[in-house]
Amino acid sequence: MDQIRTGRLIRTLRLSLGMTQLALAERLGVSDKAVSKWERGCGAPDLSLLPLLSQALGVDTDTLLRGDLEANDMSNGNLNNMRFYVCPDCGNLLFAQEEADISCCGRRLSPLQAQEADPAHMLHAERNDGEWYITGEHGMQREHYISFVALLSGDTAVIKKRYPEWTMETRLPYLPQGTLLWYCTRHGLFSQKL
Repeated sequence: MDQIRTGRLIRTLRLSLGMTQLALAERLGVSDKAVSKWERGCGAPDLSLLPLLSQALGVDTDTLLRGDLEANDMSNGNLNNMRFYVCPDCGNLLFAQEEADISCCGRRLSPLQAQEADPAHMLHAERNDGEWYITGEHGMQREHYISFVALLSGDTAVIKKRYPEWTMETRLPYLPQGTLLWYCTRHGLFSQKL
């Protein structure tokens, strides 16, 4: 940890939240002199305070330790490059338009890498009444099922959550030149062009 960089970041974040040094100090159970010392780079917060400090400032502890906010490049809005993340502990589904630091249940998550569907995981897409009617032979047992189905096309993303013991069928709006993605809880993320 670079004390000067971290101190500058603490000050910038505190001021952006409209918080005084005293208000931040009270939230952390330290003196305002300690906060002043950190912000001037004359000391650093104790490691045991980092979780509380990161929560108070609205950033993760890695950001505090690094001493800067890593901004993503501006995106052009193409949702075909959407990244999906699934927490291995709670099954939470998260997604981002570009690369992002995503964490859940205390773990940093990596984006799922879509693989081309093999015959065992292929879904069937049929155009019906101006919609895609999606079906599949994939089993839907609690220990092995398709967790979500998504359709991506340029500026549109449609995601349908699936649950164990449901049948594997859903309807999605017809989007020309779309990509169908689905997540098997055992084998990962699959894709196919529609």
